[in-house]
Amino acid sequence: MNAHAPPEAAPALRRDDSDGIAVLTLNRPQSRNPLSEAMLAALAENFTAIAADRSVKAVVLAAEGPVFCAGHDLKEMSAHRADPDRGRAYFTDILRRCSGVMQQITALPQPVIAAVEGTATAAGCQLVASCDLAVAGDGARFCTPGVHIGLFCSTPMVALTRNLSAKHAMEMLLLGEMVPADEAARMGLVNRVVAAGSALAEAKRLAGVIASKSSGTIRIGKRAFYEQREMGLAEAYDHASAVMVENMLARDAEEGIGAFVEKRAPVWEG
Repeated sequence: MNAHAPPEAAPALRRDDSDGIAVLTLNRPQSRNPLSEAMLAALAENFTAIAADRSVKAVVLAAEGPVFCAGHDLKEMSAHRADPDRGRAYFTDILRRCSGVMQQITALPQPVIAAVEGTATAAGCQLVASCDLAVAGDGARFCTPGVHIGLFCSTPMVALTRNLSAKHAMEMLLLGEMVPADEAARMGLVNRVVAAGSALAEAKRLAGVIASKSSGTIRIGKRAFYEQREMGLAEAYDHASAVMVENMLARDAEEGIGAFVEKRAPVWEG
């Protein structure tokens, strides 16, 4: 990029691939990496491409600057209050787009790991909660502050309630207070806390461990995890059993079990 180019000339989202890991970096630090129209479009486009890319075994989601993601671009949204319908159609569309991106993460065949430094607020906190795993630097903080401005964080609530206990999620939603990284880990919002500035390295390390496994097995397992979570107990066991039968018949399971018995390293086909 030209060193004299304005910040907005840079892509909203960068993708860097190495060793089977795709790192997606939110790249609007000057505006706190909001989930603007451009950012949501870039995320959607990249997730669609990655879903079809068998060379990618895991995804890391990171961000430039001191803020991981500040949530929706409120200036962009507020500009539509002058629309004839006071913004109803636009708000409906942008929230639909945002919800679609969150569901893309869940549906993605590859695990997605958030590497969080700084603050993740509102829909930015939703983004972290939507990832399969999350690593936070010890200076990271999380918040759903909508109640402070008369706007309950209802869509972030969906991801929060699927990761945190009901009372922890409700506490974040009702109080709108900043939750430090260690407390976020205790609540279940993040998997682990590392030294400030180390979240990306640790997320890449975890991604590397995942990338060393059978990608076919990981795809099967991730899909089944989210499917069974929405079912009743008996239905979940029936579904998981059926998935495991198909997994047992897959080439990589045959190879992995054979390698274990023969005390050798498996050779995955994916």
